[in-house]
Amino acid sequence: DYTFVNERLATHYGIPNVYGSHFRRVALDAETAEHRGGIFGHGSLLTVTSYPNRTSPVLRGKWMLTNVLGTPPPPPPADVPDLPDRGEDGQAATVRDRLARHRESPACSVCHAPMDPLGLALENYDATGRWRTTGEAGLPIDASGRLPDGTAFEGPMGLRSILLERRDQFVGTLTEKLLAYSIGRPPEYFDRPTVRAITRDAAVHDYRWSAIIVGIVQSAPFRMRKAES
Repeated sequence: DYTFVNERLATHYGIPNVYGSHFRRVALDAETAEHRGGIFGHGSLLTVTSYPNRTSPVLRGKWMLTNVLGTPPPPPPADVPDLPDRGEDGQAATVRDRLARHRESPACSVCHAPMDPLGLALENYDATGRWRTTGEAGLPIDASGRLPDGTAFEGPMGLRSILLERRDQFVGTLTEKLLAYSIGRPPEYFDRPTVRAITRDAAVHDYRWSAIIVGIVQSAPFRMRKAES
């Protein structure tokens, strides 16, 4: 229910009554907190997973599969066709409809079926993270989606609520990423028991950040990592 902004960022996010260049803690009203709560509402994340002139549900969905759910999609096949600019009738179409046409190809649907719905849940954020209700074509945004296991949700708030109920999965992915950073290499199969143990211990401590950090520092991969000569 709060964030840290200066006047420029507050204006970008649509948060009123913030003045000056220094960052400060600002309480959010209920509606703004829904839009900006958690990492999914960060303009930085939303910008790097977009193109300069439009959003990319594909990039956003891939980011979530890789960094939140821990199930990265395989590399795309060669010669992937571009996303169609318009609907089958030649008229303006939503990005959801255009991606649906893209998934008609069996070669594309394998990756896009689990990836696109996650990215489409963030379509209310434009290419720089501002909240909106209509897309690039001027058509209303449908931000409903479905997780790879079939669980349906509505928009970023619904997705966030579901993920909060599955903290083990997210914390496990986060732990793996932090472990990779701390030991200077990608985790291997033999590191998985360590990641699971840290995640279990974090659950006992209400998933506190400090519990994850301490677990990593005390782990064998961290304590026995090879130093560069």
